[in-house]
Amino acid sequence: SKYSLPVNLPLGQGRVFAGQPDRGDMVIFKHPIDETDYIKRVIALPGDTISVLGGQVVLNGKLLDRVAIDDFVQPVDQLMLDAQQDLRDRGFAAESPCASVKFEEVSDAGVRQCRYPRFRETLPSGRTYEVLDFGLQMSGDSMDEVTIPEGKMFVMGDNRDNSQDSRFEARSEGAVGIVSQDALVGEATIIMWSTDGSAEWIKPWTWFSAARWGRIGSIL
Repeated sequence: SKYSLPVNLPLGQGRVFAGQPDRGDMVIFKHPIDETDYIKRVIALPGDTISVLGGQVVLNGKLLDRVAIDDFVQPVDQLMLDAQQDLRDRGFAAESPCASVKFEEVSDAGVRQCRYPRFRETLPSGRTYEVLDFGLQMSGDSMDEVTIPEGKMFVMGDNRDNSQDSRFEARSEGAVGIVSQDALVGEATIIMWSTDGSAEWIKPWTWFSAARWGRIGSIL
């Protein structure tokens, strides 16, 4: 589509040589209202039914298989601290840079970090991926069954309790709703660059000191 081209060169409506994504694909698409870039995982396609029960996805009448694996441990970095301060500046009670104080800890080496429950979810095709789940505490942990219309897709974030995805009605700078496939930019395949948020454009050396080397080059 035009969204796949530099500066959204005009191609008219729809897509050229269109192909439908597969369930489990990580895709980049334009937000249906403000047209900013979003990245989420495709879970359901046209004709599928999907609901959420007790925090678990029900696809075409069957719970997706999900098993617990090792917790995800994330050191607190500048990006997380900045996000916490932004919430405070907007009047929210942000007690921790983690999703909640209960997930925050200090490692044996004295490093402040967040520890989150992690699961491996499996689609009926056998495709697997990892998700984070903070427990039954969010509005997205329950959703009535919907059927995906033609030309649409149901997307979810892998960080399930911190994702404004198709479980919620679309709104500017927020949730995306059920997404039109015409809004697709393309499939996300690899992380090209990642920093902890402390880099400054006017200080090129910080681009490297802030780099999260363990993420760069990761296949999605």
